[in-house]
Amino acid sequence: MKAEDEQAFREFVTSQMASLRKLAYMTCGDWHTAEDAVANALVKLYPRWRKLERPDLYVKTMVYRAAIDETRRPWRRERSAGDAMPDVTVRDTAAVTDERMRLRAALEAVPARQRTAVVLRHYLDLSLEDTAAVLDCTVGTAKSQVSRGLAKLRESLGGEHLNLTSTSIGEWTNAVA
Repeated sequence: MKAEDEQAFREFVTSQMASLRKLAYMTCGDWHTAEDAVANALVKLYPRWRKLERPDLYVKTMVYRAAIDETRRPWRRERSAGDAMPDVTVRDTAAVTDERMRLRAALEAVPARQRTAVVLRHYLDLSLEDTAAVLDCTVGTAKSQVSRGLAKLRESLGGEHLNLTSTSIGEWTNAVA
């Protein structure tokens, strides 16, 4: 690869890394798995870099698929003894932490494809066409996935008011990082 292409790739990765990590995390729900998914997607993107017209959409599709694939790996089925222990929900006096926990629980109740569609559309502000391109489906299917995901999210929240500003979600997604 030429030096200017390598530099362009580095700049692209630097500008997109946070967004890609958040997309992977919101898809699979685990920071370590998300990191692996992003790394695998970027390794596959590098040799194709010069041939792509829209590398941003291509890499988001790759990250989405890699995050789903990482959760299907055989070693992911093995569970530690700590995973069998129930999570005890304790209200924190800090409102941000409390909302972060409620949002995470609500998002985990949404199926992965619908959760990804909601994240792409409303958190990463992609258009319906770009969301459909990342999910590799038609615009109508992407629209229905977003709609069903939002309905499931509302159902999971049970009418509770939740602050879903980009700041609160950004704090939530960066909390573990």
